Amino acid sequence: MRLRLTSALTFVCLSAVFSFAWYAARSGSGGSVLDVNQRQLLELRQRLFYAEKENKKRSYELESVLNEIKQFIDSTKLNVLSLANKLPIHLSNIHYYLPHLQEHEDGIYPNVVVGQGRTGVAMVIGVPTVRREKESYLMDTLESLFSGMSEAQKKHCMIIIFVAEVDLKYVNSIAESIRSRFPEEALSGVLEVVSPPASYYPKLSNLKTSLGDSSKRVRWRTKQNLDYSFLMMYAQPRGTYYLQLEDDIIAKPSYIQTISEFIVLQDSKEWLFLEFSQLGFIGKLFRCRDLPLIVEFLLMFYKDKPIDWLLDHLLSVKVCSPEKDAKHCERQKTYLRIRYSPSLFQHVGIHSSLAGKIQKLKDRDFGKNAFITAHVNPAAEVTTSLKAFQHYTLEKAYKGIEYFWAFAPVAGDYILFSFSQPIKIQRYLFRSGNSIHPGDIITDATVEVLPSAEIDLPPGGANSGNFKIVKTQDGYFRIGTFKNGIADGTVNPNLGNIKALRLSIHSSSPTWLLLSEIFIMMQLDENKKKILL
Repeated sequence: MRLRLTSALTFVCLSAVFSFAWYAARSGSGGSVLDVNQRQLLELRQRLFYAEKENKKRSYELESVLNEIKQFIDSTKLNVLSLANKLPIHLSNIHYYLPHLQEHEDGIYPNVVVGQGRTGVAMVIGVPTVRREKESYLMDTLESLFSGMSEAQKKHCMIIIFVAEVDLKYVNSIAESIRSRFPEEALSGVLEVVSPPASYYPKLSNLKTSLGDSSKRVRWRTKQNLDYSFLMMYAQPRGTYYLQLEDDIIAKPSYIQTISEFIVLQDSKEWLFLEFSQLGFIGKLFRCRDLPLIVEFLLMFYKDKPIDWLLDHLLSVKVCSPEKDAKHCERQKTYLRIRYSPSLFQHVGIHSSLAGKIQKLKDRDFGKNAFITAHVNPAAEVTTSLKAFQHYTLEKAYKGIEYFWAFAPVAGDYILFSFSQPIKIQRYLFRSGNSIHPGDIITDATVEVLPSAEIDLPPGGANSGNFKIVKTQDGYFRIGTFKNGIADGTVNPNLGNIKALRLSIHSSSPTWLLLSEIFIMMQLDENKKKILL
C-alpha cells in the first residue's frame, strides 16, 4: 500500500515538472532563465526517480524483515508450547509457597540424567532416593519392581528414580550404576533418573522445631516433603495413575496386575487415593490429575508435619464436619482412602535416610497369605453354613488375606457369594487345600450361579465348558464341579448377569475344608479393559 502511494506521488510531481517546463517554453522566457530552470527540473526529476528507487528497495527490505519477524514469532510460540509441555511444574502458586524461586527461575527444571521422555503411560511409579551413610537398598528395590512387571506391562509403565541430591558427581554415579544394571529398561524409557537443581531448595537452617522433633529431624522431614513435591510435579503429566514408593521396599509378584484389577473394581469415583501398604507414604496410588491438589496442600504446610500426616489432614478438610464426631469423620475418610489387603509392598530398610536412625518398620499385613493365592474379587457379601476355625474366615479368604479353614463339611453345606450388583462373570477358580494341609480339599461339590433375570435354556440344554448346565429347584444353574479339589471354568454368556454364586457340597467329608484360592473374574467392557495393564 505504501509503495503504491509513493509511485502515485512521484507521477504527480513529474507531471507538474513537465507542465511547468512546457509553460515556460510557451511564455517566451529568456533562454538563460529557461536553461537554468530546465536543469533544475531535470535534477529534481532525477532525484525523484532515485527516491522512488530507494523507496522500493526499502519496501522490499521492510517486507523481508516483517516476514522474518513473523516466522520468529510463530517459531517462538511453538517453542514456548513445547517447553510448557516439558516443564515439570504444573502449579501456579509455587512461587507463593517457595518465594525464593522468584530469584531462581531454573529451580523448577530437573536434571534428567537417564530418560527417553516417555509420556502417556498408564502408571508412573515414583521412587525417591537419597544418599545413605550405611547401606543402599535401591538396586534390590528396582530388581523387585521389575521382576513383578511383565514385558507387556513395561510398555504401559515407567519408574522415575528421583535422586534427591544436588551433588552432580554422586547423582551421575547413581545413574551410571542404574544404567549398567538395567540397560534395556533405561534404553526403552521405562526407567528414568532425575535430580533437582540446588536452587529448588530454600534455606533449611532456620526452621522452627515442632512436634517434639529435634532440629535435625525437622530439617530431614521438611526436605523430604519438598522431594516428594518435586517428584510428583515432574511425574504428573506423564501418565494416568501415580504410585508412590520408597527406595527400600520389596514388591509382591504381579503387583501391577493386582493394582490394575483393584482400580477397575472401584465403582466409586470419589476416592482420592488407594492404599497398597499400611506404612507411611509407601504404596499410595493417586490419579495423576489429582497430584496438583496434593502438592499444593503439601507445600502449604511442608515445614510443619510429615507427609503421611498432611495427607490425612487433607482428607479431614475434604469430608469431616465439625458438627460430627470422630467416628463419623473416619467413616467418611474411607470413601476417599480405599485400602487393599494384604499389602503389596514391604519395607526392608533398617538404616534410615535420616543419619543415625535405625528403623525396623514392617508391614504386618505383608506376607500373611503365604499359603493362599490372593485375587481382587468383585464386591460381594459372603456367607456359609460351615463353621470357621479360629480366625480363618471366609471374608478374609475372599479378600486374599488368609485362607478359609472350616470344620468337616456335611451334605447340604454351602458357600455363597452374593454380589453387590449383578455382574457378568467370565471365569471362576476355586482351589482347596494347600502345602501345609494338602488333604483338606473339597471333593463332592458343584459350582452354581443365580442369574439376575429369568433364563430359559435352549432345547437340549446348554454347556459351560465341558459341563452340562442343570437348573436347580431354587433357580440356580449348576455350571461346574470340583475335580481333585479344584473347580476351574467359564460361565456361559447366555446366563447373562449373575447376582450370586454358590458352592454346594453334596456329601459329608471326614476331613476339614480349606479354600486357598478364590477367583471370580468379571467380564469387563472395553473402557475398563484399557485400565488393566
